[in-house]
Amino acid sequence: MTTFPTTDFVPATTPGATRTRIRGAVLSAAPGHLEVHELELDDWLAPEEVRVRVEACGLCHSDLHMIDGELPVVMPTVPGHEIAGTVEAVGPAVTDLAPGDRVVACLSMFCGTCAECRAGRTFLCDRRNDLGRAERPVPRLLRDGEPVGQVAGLGGLAERTVLHRNSVVRVTPDVPVDRAALLGCAVLTGVGSALHGAGVRPGDSVAVIGCGGVGLNVVQGARLAGATRIVAIDLGADKLELARRFGATDTVDAGSTDPVAAVVELTGGVDHAFDVVGRQATVTQAVGMVRVGRTAYVVGIPPVGEQLVLPGLPLVTSAKGVRGLLMGANHFPRDIPVLADLYLQGRLELDALVSARIPLDEADEGFAQMRRGQATRVVVTFD
Repeated sequence: MTTFPTTDFVPATTPGATRTRIRGAVLSAAPGHLEVHELELDDWLAPEEVRVRVEACGLCHSDLHMIDGELPVVMPTVPGHEIAGTVEAVGPAVTDLAPGDRVVACLSMFCGTCAECRAGRTFLCDRRNDLGRAERPVPRLLRDGEPVGQVAGLGGLAERTVLHRNSVVRVTPDVPVDRAALLGCAVLTGVGSALHGAGVRPGDSVAVIGCGGVGLNVVQGARLAGATRIVAIDLGADKLELARRFGATDTVDAGSTDPVAAVVELTGGVDHAFDVVGRQATVTQAVGMVRVGRTAYVVGIPPVGEQLVLPGLPLVTSAKGVRGLLMGANHFPRDIPVLADLYLQGRLELDALVSARIPLDEADEGFAQMRRGQATRVVVTFD
């Protein structure tokens, strides 16, 4: 692999004047597969951009949905948004980061000035979908002279990436880089859904449908919040066993029993139910699991075209609610360092999340493992 300087890099002063050759995994068609190509990364940085040497990138189901054609994305593009790495250079307006800083990226980038940001809901920033594609005189990435995009403005499945300042946060290097990467999506979304989105309180009861990377973190978020009953529901025995390590008090195999009846029998109905799958059937199950006057939360991202049809009369007469949660209702510059500290204190489980570490050339196979249900979180590492 070609190596580049990590601390003495000086960005070009003229857009497109110089470019660095890197390797990246590119999605050119969907449904499709990732192929590793040589790309050219612009050495010039806009005022609020940073250049990061990627050291680890987790593989997320959102990226898998794009690869399988279930979520729209402009192609060709480099997927990957669970990024941890080292800052190599900063734009002239970036004063709080420096070369050599360890950072974690998050797709909840924010402007800081819109109505949602001023209200403290930076994860709903009015400009969050534009900041990663800021108007530049030249593209960030080229392949054979043609522009290549970055999923969510991040594009972590590449050796280097250029990002907006408000998509990264400095973290302690004491957290191993393969685990630090997961803080930016799976952990942030799952733990945040319990703590910030639903506001789980001590003594509450919780059901979590789907025990992949995000679902397991909803489980441990509920544990951190003090929930006394946490029921994990999945089709896989291995995932259910792992859920107990993350804090589940009870497990339900949805392949062998009616999960709604099982949860109601165990708890009488829970205070909070989280659907981390994002399908019609599982959302309906979540509504059926909550007690009267309580809320079911949709955390998993439904594919484009997925329609959610709910039982109207029982929903109203039981005064139940259904609410979508986005990225754990996070403010990631605050939340990610806190999660890193919880890990170092031994209060947050990250080690068991990583089911495999693979090189960039095996990224497509990593997603295939996820598709087969064989992985919790696969992490691409760059040596």
